[in-house]
Amino acid sequence: MTTVTMELPDEMISLVTSQDKEEQLLRNAMMLYPYIWQERISLGRAAEILSVFKMDLIVLYGKMGLSYIEMSDEEINEELKTVSYLKEVIA
Repeated sequence: MTTVTMELPDEMISLVTSQDKEEQLLRNAMMLYPYIWQERISLGRAAEILSVFKMDLIVLYGKMGLSYIEMSDEEINEELKTVSYLKEVIA
């Protein structure tokens, strides 16, 4: 692990220096999220960096309201229709 020096507002210091493992995971996951969103790293790579399972990271982001699937409801419904059609064709 590497130590990084950052300039932060004084009011944030008590929030980011927690020794609680769960809070550290949450903080570090939030630091990685912009890179996932920008597609600079994958969700799987972020999970590796954080030493958690990918599914656990998906659940964590979901609890924070950060969607794993970046599709509109219409796009999801279209995908589901395609899957249903293919199931009928293959069966």
